[in-house]
Amino acid sequence: MPVSQPDPKDFTYADVGATRDQGFCPPGFHPLHVRTRLGEGEEVFRRASEAVLTWQMHRSMGVGIDATADRAAPGVDVTVTLAGMIKAPCRVVWTVEEPRRAGWAYGTLPGHPESGEESFVVDRTGDGTVWLTVNAFSRAAKWYARAGGPATRGFQHAYARRCGSVLRTLATQGATSP
Repeated sequence: MPVSQPDPKDFTYADVGATRDQGFCPPGFHPLHVRTRLGEGEEVFRRASEAVLTWQMHRSMGVGIDATADRAAPGVDVTVTLAGMIKAPCRVVWTVEEPRRAGWAYGTLPGHPESGEESFVVDRTGDGTVWLTVNAFSRAAKWYARAGGPATRGFQHAYARRCGSVLRTLATQGATSP
């Protein structure tokens, strides 16, 4: 069954899918790039990939996730709830599941406090090291996100670092070395 592709006109920004190109940040947006070493080996990669693709990483962080599917796929709607009150509607714009790389990105929909895109990708390098890379570009869309200024961006970086910390725990509990 073919997977439906998200319609770019539904999003609150123009460069839908741009997080595929690491390092790209549209003018007027703030970039984010956080890379966390998770461990080594195929088992760590498999566990980390599954935790990212099934929302387990986010849920283990205490973030509310309401998704229209149990697994990330293009077109899946996801509402992230932060602090029990900030609702952030998003839609998955791309996924990747390869032997050494797995993850996805979502883009913001109307009602999200920010405008932009964020990706969560697990990769296993040639030496067997497993990494989580969080890439994003964003700008404030709601008054309270604008009012937060640099503190909002600090929160985003802390959130990305926490993703790596939580995923490292999920991926290495009970994992054996390569």
